[in-house]
Amino acid sequence: MSSPTRVDYLALTEKIKGRSRTIIFIVVATFVSMFFFLFGWYVLKRKARKRHETILRENFGHESATLEQLQFDLAVIEAATNNFSEENKIGKGGFGEVYKGILLDGRQIAVKRLSRSSKQGVNEFKNEALLIAKLQHRNIVEFIGFCVDEREKMLIYEYVPNNSLDYFLFDSQRKKLLSWLERYNIIQGIARGIHYLHEHSRLKVIHRDLKPSNVLLDGNMIPKISDFGLARIVEINEDHASTNKIIGTYGYMSPEYAMLGQFSEKSDVFSFGVMVLEIIAGKKNLGSSESLHVAGGLLSYVWREWKHQTPLSILDPNIKEKISEIEVIKCIQIGLLSVQQDPDARPGMATIVSYLSTEFIELPTPQEPAFLFHNKMGPKSSADESCSSQSINDPTLFSINEMSITEFLPR
Repeated sequence: MSSPTRVDYLALTEKIKGRSRTIIFIVVATFVSMFFFLFGWYVLKRKARKRHETILRENFGHESATLEQLQFDLAVIEAATNNFSEENKIGKGGFGEVYKGILLDGRQIAVKRLSRSSKQGVNEFKNEALLIAKLQHRNIVEFIGFCVDEREKMLIYEYVPNNSLDYFLFDSQRKKLLSWLERYNIIQGIARGIHYLHEHSRLKVIHRDLKPSNVLLDGNMIPKISDFGLARIVEINEDHASTNKIIGTYGYMSPEYAMLGQFSEKSDVFSFGVMVLEIIAGKKNLGSSESLHVAGGLLSYVWREWKHQTPLSILDPNIKEKISEIEVIKCIQIGLLSVQQDPDARPGMATIVSYLSTEFIELPTPQEPAFLFHNKMGPKSSADESCSSQSINDPTLFSINEMSITEFLPR
């Protein structure tokens, strides 16, 4: 076998050099391409981030930094809700439509999608996102995040499978599913949730629109207060505040708020008292065929039976199981104490929670509730108190949605 010649050696050397140059070229080209790709991705990401930050500032001002970690991309929510399909729609309200969704991590969510035609909803959206992000309690619906895009505004919550309290309470068939024990536990849970808002959250919050449709029920029928679009934060040492725009739902508003625009913790107590009596009776206070057609609605009826010393007659006849009569009467008494005409005569939520958690306790004697005050209410004449074309006294009015932006005050 002959040894390689010089020519063969040079040819081999050139071949190796050619391959090396090719490899170097490929590596350099790959590096340059990767560099430009990453640079372009960085630029696009930076632009998107700036756009998100701009949108956040436009919507939430100086509070935007505290909400940044809770922001979801629109594409994520579209994927979770199957592009907002009709099959995923689970509700509709003045704010917009609500969709069920599943995130990539398996969490089930409820997405409140703001209607693009809702001007008032924009204010509620800002108010609710800023406020509920700072609240955390077993009886407050869990806020997961929000989505703000040039075209969309959405609030994202935990999915609560059993709908709202009114879904059961005012339906002739579904109310049969609510036992007294469940109703009592719901009353206790709502009381604890309101107590948290008033005294134990980082903020002192007045909800201003407490009603059965704003109480959600989870898989274990645990109540969760929701819909904070109309809520107000007040100073810890404030006894009350006032507004020239009356908002809320007829039948649940306290007389001092409906007439004078004055609201306080005792305004929420009044709403709670109405709900307690509705839960016991299975009837709506005012504004539907389920309400009692007597002057003052349910409050008048309960007061009349209380005076006649027959309070148990108001109990929903759909409750068939054996009940604790002492427990029912105690709840009726708490309901009546909570709807006193004088706010100072109503107990605070801390007191109500103690009443409910103590088996044997002597409660104050209730006085005549505020239903007569409601009967004497006349239509609002001042244009700046409510821009609604419907009178606040219209019993068919479901909700008065005139919104004023909340001022967030340090506690």
